[in-house]
Amino acid sequence: MNKLIRPLLVSFAVLTALTGVAYPVIVTGIGQSVFLHQASGSLILRDGKPVGSALIGQNFSDPGHFWGRPSATGPMGNNAVASSGSNLGPLNPALVDAAKSRKEALLAADPGNPLPVPVELVSASASGLDPHISPAAAQYQVQRVARARKLNPETVQTLVANSIQRPVLGLLGEPVVNVLQLNMALDALR
Repeated sequence: MNKLIRPLLVSFAVLTALTGVAYPVIVTGIGQSVFLHQASGSLILRDGKPVGSALIGQNFSDPGHFWGRPSATGPMGNNAVASSGSNLGPLNPALVDAAKSRKEALLAADPGNPLPVPVELVSASASGLDPHISPAAAQYQVQRVARARKLNPETVQTLVANSIQRPVLGLLGEPVVNVLQLNMALDALR
């Protein structure tokens, strides 16, 4: 029996040291030295203080800010602790009703907008935390934001154009706009 237990315990100790101690220390060290911004949560700072993460959406509801995707994370939108989708299927009437009410709210906030309402402004993301919208969704909101802030729409349009993040290597992903970063740039115009 000792012939079996000793090699098992030695193997357990060696593997624990390698996978439970050495590997995490090495990966954390590489992350903190080479990818500090990402390893620290991709925090966005204003005046040296964190205001959010580039990876987690935030609720903006006033007309003078760009609005992100709706969140399905329970009573508090964009709650990273409760990351989840709504789990409503495409035939569920609650999903249709939610999309209709979101569309009505968008149309009420900007009644003269002739552009079609982009789908991501009426449908929640799968995680409920999506920090990005498409350039079309940002473009849809330009007139409302410019009017609420008493800015020239061309100024806001230029800000949106400068905030578009292009696909990696020109082909991995879609162009997106980070809502928090766009709103911070908008606030900096004051």
